[in-house]
Amino acid sequence: MFDTPLRKVKDRVGTPLARSLSRVSPTTVSLIGLVIALLAAWSAYRQIYFAAFVLWILNRVLDGLDGLLARLHNKQSDFGGYVDILTDFVAYAALPIGLVAGSPSNERYLALAFLLTSFYINTASWMYLAALLEKRALHGSDTQTSIVMPAGLIGGFETIIAFSIFTLFPAYLTQLYSIFGILVFITIIQRLIWAKRNLI
Repeated sequence: MFDTPLRKVKDRVGTPLARSLSRVSPTTVSLIGLVIALLAAWSAYRQIYFAAFVLWILNRVLDGLDGLLARLHNKQSDFGGYVDILTDFVAYAALPIGLVAGSPSNERYLALAFLLTSFYINTASWMYLAALLEKRALHGSDTQTSIVMPAGLIGGFETIIAFSIFTLFPAYLTQLYSIFGILVFITIIQRLIWAKRNLI
């Protein structure tokens, strides 16, 4: 929901650092971010929750930095965008799983299944919709990302906030996963309505 307006702020803050890293490959940054995400999940599993929170935030910083590096230094590529989205979704799955695996219960596993199901359906929804927009050339020419999708209630910024809350308040995982899963399903419905209005 807030991704587009916040992107300009993120780019303004991150540009000085990105300019100083001209020799670094954006894909390398993505892969470092993947390692950080797995460490965050491991910390969550070990119930070192503050470390999981810090590592999660660092992962998101690196996720923003790789794209900025690519744009500033003319290193954008389809392969880089592909690696970036793969590493993102490893992070989105690993941290919630790590939190539940470290302190399991039947209720938590059910909430985790519900959350990951919402992610699975949402991914299918926006990826196929993005492909249709590309096919019909309905995306904006000034896009800064490899994949374009209509905005919804839950986007990247909201996911950062939600996962941060997961790591800071792990005692409430069942409730938090359930609420966030519902919000993701609302986002799916929003895009379905948008598609019906714009693709028929």
